This record gives sequence, C-alpha cells and structure tokens, in this order.
Amino acid sequence: MTYKPFDLTGRVALVTGGNGGIGLGMAEAMAQAGASVEIWGTNAEKNARALERLSAHGTKVNARIVDVSKEENIVGGFNATLAAFGRVDACFANAGVSNRWKSFLDIGGDDYRRLMSINLDGVIWTLREACRHMKARAESGDPGGSVVTVASMGALWGSPRNEDYSASKAAVIAVTNGIAVEFARYGVRANSILPGWIATDMTGAAQENDVFTKNVIGRVPYRRWGEPEEFGGIAVYLASDASRFHNGDSIVIDGGYGKF
Repeated sequence: MTYKPFDLTGRVALVTGGNGGIGLGMAEAMAQAGASVEIWGTNAEKNARALERLSAHGTKVNARIVDVSKEENIVGGFNATLAAFGRVDACFANAGVSNRWKSFLDIGGDDYRRLMSINLDGVIWTLREACRHMKARAESGDPGGSVVTVASMGALWGSPRNEDYSASKAAVIAVTNGIAVEFARYGVRANSILPGWIATDMTGAAQENDVFTKNVIGRVPYRRWGEPEEFGGIAVYLASDASRFHNGDSIVIDGGYGKF
C-alpha cells in the first residue's frame, strides 16, 4: 500500500499574501500536491503573475484582491472564497509588512498602525473566519482543518529598530496557540511557521547590503539566504493528513541561524 498522506487532492487552501515570496512558495507547492488554491493580495499585477504560475499545475486556482488591514474586506473575501471553492481546508495567514526605523524612539504614527493592522489584526480576522467555517463544518459532520500563521524568528528574540514587527509576530504566535487549544475539539489544528532570513521583496534592501550579508547571513550555517520555495514542504505537510496530530507548535525554518 502506497503512503499518501501528503496528497492534497480534493483539498482547498487559502494563502493570504500569496502573490509573492514565502506565500507564493507555499501556494505553488500545495497546487503541485493536488490542492485547489486561492491567493489573496493587494497588487493586481502581482496577483496575475502568480495566478499564471499556479495555473501551470492543473488544479483550480484563483487570485483575489483583499486588503487584510480591514475587517470587512476579510469577511467579504472569505465568503467569496467559499462561494468559489465550497470549502477551505487549510488557511495560511501569511500577509505581512515590515517597518525599518532609525531607532525604537521613532516608532509610532500611521506606519506603526498600518503594520499592526496587517500583521496582527489581519491575522486574527482571517483565522477567525477560517475557524468559524471549520467549526460549522465539524458540527455538520465534517471535522478537520489546518490554520497556519507565518510569524518570524524575530518573535523569539526581538529585533532592534524593528520592535513593532517583532511584537506583532510574537502576538501572532500567542493567537495561534490559543486557537490550537480552543478548536482542537473540532479537529482543527493551528501552528506557526517562523522563517529566518529569506530572500523576498521585504528583505530586498538587506540583500543588497554587503555588510549585512557578511555579518548576518555569514552566521547562517548554510552561508546563504533562504528561498521562498523552501517553505513548500512545510506548507504541504501542515495542509495534509501527515500533520493531523501536530498542533500548537512554532516551527522554525532558518537554516540553523538560531543555533549558531
């Protein structure tokens, strides 16, 4: 008998911030594993490029414009996803932004509020709607589901001149752990992924900084940046039956940076 717990045929996955970076890396892997996939993003051009890439794998895919900083957008977006796909089996709350302040003393204002509205409020509202749907499914005799947040290794150690970002990601882990306990009775599991230094648009400036590369990336045992595609495996695992007893965990994927 063939071992097939990673087969996502018949499953539906939603990935916020799925039109680039880690989000697209996860979405593409799940499509390759047989899942139908919807991605949310705010940039129509990036959505279109990502959709073309995902469509190559032969499953049903869709890209939707959803600004997760506003609660009503998430409610409407999730309902539209359900109308299009009929269900959501795995929800990846990945959308996030970062600020880079000159000093902690400068933190505040509209940029601070925008970060919190996307990185924390948006995650809470996205997972709330996913859990609402999965609970209702369980009560109608169809239990199960996976909700996943993308936090950061900065949630564990903090980050100078980026304290608001680290705080938002630490809060996300707390939210995820609470969901893991509250919704396990409905067959829902909740886990966080904590990326290290990954080559995405968000880290573009750092990638071009030779001093940063020497002093920081030089501490990564692999001596390189991580790639978004390297999050495909964990996404497929967390969306699949292979992880059906894996709940309330914070999974660090940083190339060993934290052990150096």
